[in-house]
Amino acid sequence: MKTKTYRYLEIRSLVIQAIRDFFTGNHYLEVETPIRCPCIIPEAQIDPVASEKFYLQASPELCMKRLLSKDFQKIFQICKCFRKNERGSHHLPELTMLEWYAKDATYLDLMDHCQGLINFIAKRLNLGHQIIYQNHPINLHPPWKKITVQQAFDRYATKSLNDALKDNDFDEILSDQIEPRLGNTVPVFLCDYPASLASLAKLIPENPHYAQRFEFYLAGIELANGFTELTDPVEQKLRFEIENQLRSSQGKSPLPLPGKFLKDLETMPDTAGIALGIDRLVMIFCDTSSIDDVVAFTPEML
Repeated sequence: MKTKTYRYLEIRSLVIQAIRDFFTGNHYLEVETPIRCPCIIPEAQIDPVASEKFYLQASPELCMKRLLSKDFQKIFQICKCFRKNERGSHHLPELTMLEWYAKDATYLDLMDHCQGLINFIAKRLNLGHQIIYQNHPINLHPPWKKITVQQAFDRYATKSLNDALKDNDFDEILSDQIEPRLGNTVPVFLCDYPASLASLAKLIPENPHYAQRFEFYLAGIELANGFTELTDPVEQKLRFEIENQLRSSQGKSPLPLPGKFLKDLETMPDTAGIALGIDRLVMIFCDTSSIDDVVAFTPEML
């Protein structure tokens, strides 16, 4: 008789194989990029893991975008990423990430990709267009629901979006009041983030206070973060510097700017990219509330 751990890891294997089949079937090239890099994305909210004079990646984003600048058009990667001080029922300091990019795509196209990918996996697992998570049925039939960040704050939060940004408690309100309400009957795309919270995304031309960024929610759990990519190296450098200023204001060390990435950004085409947490996705397909159940070893077991 198979143990619970064996069954969950078996589902994990099937999900990862389905992901590869989905992307190769849609003419994406699977790539591998270095896990250890001298420069990573300067982000105020993510603390990097040092490795000698390098950093372990929090995302393969920089290297994958550099490939796009060298005429790669549709690429994906499944890899390990690292986040210091992230541990909880939905968090691991070492996580498995799926990331993909498509030339001439926008964040709207990425939403369509998400719908196709999740339904492809569900079909591979013989689940049809419905999954049951913690006794709640979730209908996967497209189109999925879209809600802007502004609408979500107006509908669910006890404080306005502007006040949350001014008082620096956006993340807390999003986590406590909004996220648990998203994706419980149908998957939800939370889109059009304030520009200050999307340092690598293009702004919305007709409303530049907001960016072409979204997060994908299923069963109240954030699974993916995607956006139409900023391709202006001057603007991108300025945004990195702002992130480093935020890090300094929080008592954190500023991070070196990724100069080679900024140089390659000069030739990067219009594109869109997204990162999806495989561990969390497997957790939902296994119908378990703890991310610990879907990895072979937790940090505490090592």
